[in-house]
Amino acid sequence: MLATQVLGLSVERLRELNLPLGLRLWTGESVMPRERPRVTISVRSPRVLTSLLNPTAGQLARHYVEQELDIDGDLREAMRLCEALSSGPILKCRRFRLGNWNWHTRSADRSAIRFHYDVSNDFFALWLDRRMVYSCAYFRDPSDALDLAQEQKLDHICRKLRLKPGERFLDIGCGWGALVMWAARHYKVRATGITLSQEQCDLARKRIEDAGLRGTCDVQLVDYRDAPETQPYDKIASVGMFEHVGRKNLPAYFAKIFRLLRPGGLVLNHGITAGAVDQMELGRGIGEFVDDYVFPGGELVHISKVDEEVGRAGLECCDVENLRPHYPKTLWHWVDRLVAKREAAVAAVGEKAFRVWSIYMAGSAHAFERGWISIFQMLAARPPQDGAWPLPLTRDFMYRTGPLSAQSR
Repeated sequence: MLATQVLGLSVERLRELNLPLGLRLWTGESVMPRERPRVTISVRSPRVLTSLLNPTAGQLARHYVEQELDIDGDLREAMRLCEALSSGPILKCRRFRLGNWNWHTRSADRSAIRFHYDVSNDFFALWLDRRMVYSCAYFRDPSDALDLAQEQKLDHICRKLRLKPGERFLDIGCGWGALVMWAARHYKVRATGITLSQEQCDLARKRIEDAGLRGTCDVQLVDYRDAPETQPYDKIASVGMFEHVGRKNLPAYFAKIFRLLRPGGLVLNHGITAGAVDQMELGRGIGEFVDDYVFPGGELVHISKVDEEVGRAGLECCDVENLRPHYPKTLWHWVDRLVAKREAAVAAVGEKAFRVWSIYMAGSAHAFERGWISIFQMLAARPPQDGAWPLPLTRDFMYRTGPLSAQSR
């Protein structure tokens, strides 16, 4: 009786919203809109009906991951309908849950990084580009293939940092080594990457060996807080890593970069930021879903907070670039590639992990498209004693006019 009442209320709500969304029940019954549905939800559990009375995006994502519902239709359209269906504020400050008080200690960060990245190298290789770059690509043209767009991103970073032969270059949170390999091969620097992921470290070292770059670049399993400061670096990059640092640790993070960098040296910080000044996570249950299934302890801050902490550390902000239009394009490439390799992905990591990553990346793409979150590259310098400006007068040096084909080997 109660299930029938819940079903009736859920159906009534869907019809009131008048969305092009169909509902298919485990009983074989279907509830369809007047027009042809763009997405159909197949409900496998009565709990989904209860959620549909007042749904949040996080609840629906959990039901999908736990195989209590299936999605039939394009994930882009599914994300738009999920937004229309869900309730609650989309931007909010984080309210720490019990047990999260010890986030961003060395041991907690090590566990979080391994939870997120040590899924399976083979799994990531299914849907990343050939260099396995797990961060926002750089599309000089909307039609750029993912492989090219990621090479353009690597080169864009190197050009911003004005890498020169023989310089010491550090990549904090280096992933599978794509940036250190690119910098060593094409800019002849002595490159070091550090990561907390054992699987990333092992594969990066193998890729360096296979590419004949041993001796010019290296990857080490090191927490950024423990990176040796005995010999300063000329240039530093941190790409897609500072989201793991935690708000409370940002002063220590940028202070550490300051100490690792020689006077006159440059650092590029590339990371996801909050879309609003006081926002620290996405609402509607999205932040909690990401914490539990994908990215434990992740915290976002607004770009203004990044600039503040950079300045407090003694670094000087030289240039800021908003890459928000580039990330949804990157994410949809990843989603499409993952979905196309679903069978292999499930064989590698299981059905649940496949669902976690597909819905997480699709939701992230939608969040970037809507401006709920953003991503910036900030170029900063450790000022030399004489205060000399470390860059040319214009930004021309950042932009390549010719193709990357000659460098892509």
